[in-house]
Amino acid sequence: MPSSPIASVLFVCVHNAGRSQMAAGFLSHLAGDRVEVRSAGSLPGDQVNPAAVEAMEEVGIDISRAEPKVLTTEAVQASDYVITMGCGDACPVFPGKKYLDWALEDPAGKGVEAVRPIRDEIRTRIEALITEIDARREA
Repeated sequence: MPSSPIASVLFVCVHNAGRSQMAAGFLSHLAGDRVEVRSAGSLPGDQVNPAAVEAMEEVGIDISRAEPKVLTTEAVQASDYVITMGCGDACPVFPGKKYLDWALEDPAGKGVEAVRPIRDEIRTRIEALITEIDARREA
């Protein structure tokens, strides 16, 4: 294990209550200390979506203590990867960052049955992201 993270990733969605929290949970769980993980929202909600919390619990990941945070310029500047999930033009752009836009359905207002496929798509994308981060490090 490296003594410091090999990359820093920021997940951004509007409310920082569903997609970005699930993505952060998966990346923290699957990459461990190898990757620094942040999440934020352009208009953060009051709490993490309970259906997202339940869906993640089903796969053994606890995001129940996560809290929506406001997107800051500092968080973007401190990240190597900035992954947006529907935050539109609210996300500042800086040179030298890798920006990805993941078109994912918003789980807001949906039950856990509707959130599961979103969760599974996020996991697939996170696994591919970890592979990319590891490949860039080895290059």
